[in-house]
Amino acid sequence: MNLWERIRNALAEKQPIKAYNFDQELASSLHTLADREQRPEEEIAADLISYAMTQHQIQSIYWQYWQLLSPREQQVAVLICRSYTNQQIADRLVVSMETVKTHVRNVLRKFKMHRKAELRQALANWDFSAWDDLEP
Repeated sequence: MNLWERIRNALAEKQPIKAYNFDQELASSLHTLADREQRPEEEIAADLISYAMTQHQIQSIYWQYWQLLSPREQQVAVLICRSYTNQQIADRLVVSMETVKTHVRNVLRKFKMHRKAELRQALANWDFSAWDDLEP
């Protein structure tokens, strides 16, 4: 079974797969990596695609969790991801430390996490630039 058939099976698609061509830079990188690891290029490509699909699924789950947050919890989550301390979050949002602790606890619970560092790591690649003008 070739790479594209394996991807189609993984996605459980019924339609025939189109032929795809790698650009030269990607093909060269894949060849170099296969040489370095002494594995077939198709195996390396399959592993990379499998990893990317897994990461996409994880990020989809995190997006679902994000949508469960209230607008205030989203603000708190953004500030957590920007490495604000609880006191800095309280000052920025003009709320008490107890309120911040409650929001942090709720955010972590909804993301099924125990520490703010886990949340920062999970959402490390998210673009929070739309929150630059975060207002209380």
